[in-house]
Amino acid sequence: MSGVVVVDKPGGVTSHDVVRDLRRVFGTRKIGHAGTLDPMATGVLVLGVNSGTRTLGHLTLTTKAYSATIRLGASSSTDDAEGTISSTTSVEHLTDSQIRENLAQQVGIIWQRPSSVSAIKVNGKRAHELVRAGESVELPQRQVTIQSIDIDKISRDGVWCDITVNVVCSSGTYIRAIARDLGESLEVGGHLTALRRTAVGPFGLDSSHSLESIIRAENPWNEVLDLGSVAQMVWPSFFVDESQERAISLGQRIPTPDPGGAGTIALLNQHSELLALAEVTGDVVSYKAVFVNNS
Repeated sequence: MSGVVVVDKPGGVTSHDVVRDLRRVFGTRKIGHAGTLDPMATGVLVLGVNSGTRTLGHLTLTTKAYSATIRLGASSSTDDAEGTISSTTSVEHLTDSQIRENLAQQVGIIWQRPSSVSAIKVNGKRAHELVRAGESVELPQRQVTIQSIDIDKISRDGVWCDITVNVVCSSGTYIRAIARDLGESLEVGGHLTALRRTAVGPFGLDSSHSLESIIRAENPWNEVLDLGSVAQMVWPSFFVDESQERAISLGQRIPTPDPGGAGTIALLNQHSELLALAEVTGDVVSYKAVFVNNS
């Protein structure tokens, strides 16, 4: 059995902790996730089971949404509340309009410097491992797309200024970096105090399951989405006939069902089972991953 399961990750555990627990629950080592969440963060974590792991590289490219709290008035060594907090800087002079204007500058296609405690590899090691070993890490900027940053609330207590925001962004965007850069632009320092991922592509909190409920379920496979359903939620999907299904199983190209199309498409049989992920190449398709007979 294969598929995708959406977990509402609790705080205080790593994404790998979730993978470890689900390997035990489903009795397989073939489990992976489509984009990690920090231990502090909660929310949507999309995981593939067995052949479902082969969809993860494609699922990571989807848009993500977050709810976060940014604290202005101090920087952090990790750009979030888990790091060493620097001395505080007064935020009394900041106006709501200044905060809104500076956040708006981060909306669009921008260059962002990832947090130094990210999972990006530097000379074969994760950046966060180097930082926690006492090394200084400065990662190069990368281009990301931030569709929107909507402010829910701005609150003040005399020492801090906390901003609750909802962010919709491309894969590869660091919400901690948004907090850091806002603090730097306002010259008061900033870091993240709360982060909840509310969606990965079409998978939202409403379609997620608590880790505890999956562990305790009499049949945890009931919480797993089959690959055909996942494909139809994520990619343009096309049904093929039996002769085309045989061709796909043999790795033979078939005529494209989507002339002029671009990007990933899903090919399904008449039983709504996922056969392949493919892309259009001229008049035919080329396969990115084939799933016939759960291969």
